[in-house]
Amino acid sequence: MNTSRLKKHINDFLRKYKNHPKKFVDDLQERKELISYYQSFSNEKILNMDKDDIYEYISKLWAMLIWGNKHYVIDKVIDENGIDNFRKHLADLVWGHNEIEERWDIFRTEIKGMGPAMISEILCKTHPNEYMLWNRRAFVGLNYLEVDNLPRYDYQLTGKIYKYLCDTTKSIADELKKVDFEDVTLLSVDYFIWDELQVEENLSKISTKHAGKKNEKEKEIEHPEQMKFIHDDIRDKIKDIGLWLGFDANIEQKVSDGSKVDTIWEATIGNMGRVIYVFEVQTKGSIDSLILNLLKSLNNPAVQGVIAVSDKIQLERIKKHAADVKDLRDKLKYWDYEEISRVHESLEYVNSIINNLSLVPQGF
Repeated sequence: MNTSRLKKHINDFLRKYKNHPKKFVDDLQERKELISYYQSFSNEKILNMDKDDIYEYISKLWAMLIWGNKHYVIDKVIDENGIDNFRKHLADLVWGHNEIEERWDIFRTEIKGMGPAMISEILCKTHPNEYMLWNRRAFVGLNYLEVDNLPRYDYQLTGKIYKYLCDTTKSIADELKKVDFEDVTLLSVDYFIWDELQVEENLSKISTKHAGKKNEKEKEIEHPEQMKFIHDDIRDKIKDIGLWLGFDANIEQKVSDGSKVDTIWEATIGNMGRVIYVFEVQTKGSIDSLILNLLKSLNNPAVQGVIAVSDKIQLERIKKHAADVKDLRDKLKYWDYEEISRVHESLEYVNSIINNLSLVPQGF
């Protein structure tokens, strides 16, 4: 970490607060209220939440600002995971006794539809001295401070990496403590990152492929322990992209006999009926099984497009296999998962800006 750069911005941060004391008081009060709210959800209370409680709990997250219709998104989270299963894993994540690395990995593996931004925000607002808030802006800020090994994509953010990010953020809190800043929680550090470290040059680079220092672990995506993260993360991102584009998007759907696919986009077009686009994400397994599954999906006349999703090397292998399959080769499309991550990031940013305009009231 570039500590001289950090100290310069801490001094600028303190100067701003001294010149605008009301902002300091307002921000401090806001943080206290957020922490009080999320800490009020004890283990027992989480286990007994009903749908309305879950909606209120999740909808208050800053990570939900990217969604206009929050009810629709949260209902999908509940439906896809089951309310009992969701409550159990949420309680274990927030109040479990195992190390955060394990709790993080289990929650990300078992619960669909919630990414690192939402998960880390819940943890940070419940345990602000222990856990940091990770999102696009945190990446920009820490990258500006020249922190090594930042996860560029969500699938790279394992429990081990999250623990490393928390420890890194605590070192920023320690620097704030040295100058006698009143609030040195990791939630306060998040405010500092937003106020001081969103440098324009860094923001403009966020969508470029090589933003930030290269994490050597990016080359190890074939490692078995990362496979499930990659698969589920990309599957959920494809669903999000479909929702933002106006489709009814779902994961793990049966589209024909013998064919259950990772993600579908579905639309009803006037009197023409349904149109379905099928996506299969492959991080491991047999290419022949992938091709057979996509072939079976075409037995549903509503399926108008089938898309294989993987990394560049695997996509070339899939193309070679599909070239010999007459009924599939001209219909199969290919999508690199790194491109999906960049598309998702761009649409997420656009939607957060549009939703901040509050053009459509909640519940409309």
